Amino acid sequence: MSTSPSGPGSATQAPGREPVRRGLPRISRSARNHAPITATGLVVKVILLGLVVGIAIWAAFPLIEAEHWVGLGILAVTTAGLFYLYLSRRHIPAKYLVPGTLFLLAFQVFPVLYTASTAFTNFGDGHRGSKDDAIVAIQTASVKQIPGSAEYSLSVATKGDPATGPLVFLLSDPKTKEVSAGDAGGLRRIDASQVTVSPTGKVTAADGYTVLNFGQASVRSKEITDLVVPTSGGAVRSNGLSRAYEGKAVRAYDAGCDCIKDSESGKTWTADEKAGSFVAADGERLTQGWQVNVGLKNFSRVLTDPKISGPFFGTLAWNFAFAIGSTGLTFLLGMAIALALHSPRMKGTNLYRVLLILPYAMPSFAMLLVWRDMFNTDFGLVNNLFGLGVDWFGQTWSARLAVLLVQLWLGYPYMFLVATGALQAIPGELTEATSVDGATPWQSFRAVTLPLLLVALSPLLIASFAYNFNNANAILLTTEGGPFAPDNPTNGATDLLITYTYRLAFGAQGAEYGMAAAVSIFIFAIVATVSAISFSRTRKQEEVYS
Repeated sequence: MSTSPSGPGSATQAPGREPVRRGLPRISRSARNHAPITATGLVVKVILLGLVVGIAIWAAFPLIEAEHWVGLGILAVTTAGLFYLYLSRRHIPAKYLVPGTLFLLAFQVFPVLYTASTAFTNFGDGHRGSKDDAIVAIQTASVKQIPGSAEYSLSVATKGDPATGPLVFLLSDPKTKEVSAGDAGGLRRIDASQVTVSPTGKVTAADGYTVLNFGQASVRSKEITDLVVPTSGGAVRSNGLSRAYEGKAVRAYDAGCDCIKDSESGKTWTADEKAGSFVAADGERLTQGWQVNVGLKNFSRVLTDPKISGPFFGTLAWNFAFAIGSTGLTFLLGMAIALALHSPRMKGTNLYRVLLILPYAMPSFAMLLVWRDMFNTDFGLVNNLFGLGVDWFGQTWSARLAVLLVQLWLGYPYMFLVATGALQAIPGELTEATSVDGATPWQSFRAVTLPLLLVALSPLLIASFAYNFNNANAILLTTEGGPFAPDNPTNGATDLLITYTYRLAFGAQGAEYGMAAAVSIFIFAIVATVSAISFSRTRKQEEVYS
């Protein structure tokens, strides 16, 4: 006779019957999928899905207007998929994965793809829109007043802030007394009941508009002069702050020759579809062009154009030195301090740790500005304290040294914190065993402590390298990329590729977004390659010491 255990987790079985399990009841998949929904959860779900519908409707109208049917289809399918997913009680894991995936696509994948596509175009100042946009801009910019041109009483208005809002011309025709509102999109009539017109014919008030007074208009006089309102017969331009005229375009597009003709000089500019510009026989290009695909031209310029390739490779070398120096120096100093405070003979370690992480607690942008003043040649603390007269930011190598010193001060607390955590995770028996074997403290550190530290901290060092490779704040807030050579004001001695790219994209010589995007692709490829190789070596190191 045998006895079987009995208890909460035991099971007894009678002949021909399924085992009867005691203890906590099992919840079936059907029950899990039909769990009750709380009122709060229902309200949140309705609000979020309503927000999704609102965003979808808001995004649909521009797609329909632009006839982007593929994009509209993707929007409809995505919206329907979200409704199916969150109205269904199935696919629980997907409910958590989908939002993160959508944000990844929206804020990571799409910007990268857009940047890559821009790198193959001539997108930039003078090449922002389509060919039709360029033709309209050329024609309206050439408008001149001719005898018999219609004249209007002008009031300048806006729908926003008088100092920054988009400008609108309120035009009153002295002959017909009709009032119109005009901007870059054209003219549109305003009903007489919606405006107030002075006895002199000037609009003094209009529903939905803020009329600028003389002082406000004077501040924005250049914007007023530059504003051109296209009309069927030409364009309306201002003549001072109180008068406007409808002039005729001197330059007009001729579809027969696909060219722009100047009626005054007789000169012709023919469309060059490869360059996205209208070009005359003598090589002159009109300022306004259009966006076209230029293939690998931007990448080729980076590598072969002496004006770009020279600064690019010089900046690349300094960029590597800056990233490696910033990461390596901060790691060495942070690790040395962590080792010193890790010693059991060290007293007051908590106080020291609080004091040592103060630079990490300060806002970095503010500290960068403070350090910039400290390196000032005339009244800076560094020169005054040590009795020096060094022009830190006026010479190439002193400026680079100053930047690295600032990075060392800002970055060592982070390395100190992570190194302290890694040291506390290393078993003390390992270092004790090396001491028993007769190893010196240096030999024990080199053979045991340092390899284990590198295994734990290598991913953080790789991330720190990638961050410092594109650390624009460290440069822009201290040296602003300088010092600059007299013959090259676009590339400074302390410029990183990211700051050089920024200057290409938004420089005073005109924005070159296509070229800047090409440089960004090079930066992405460099950082990705270095990171991949480093992570591969880190995995091998982990296998050795695991």
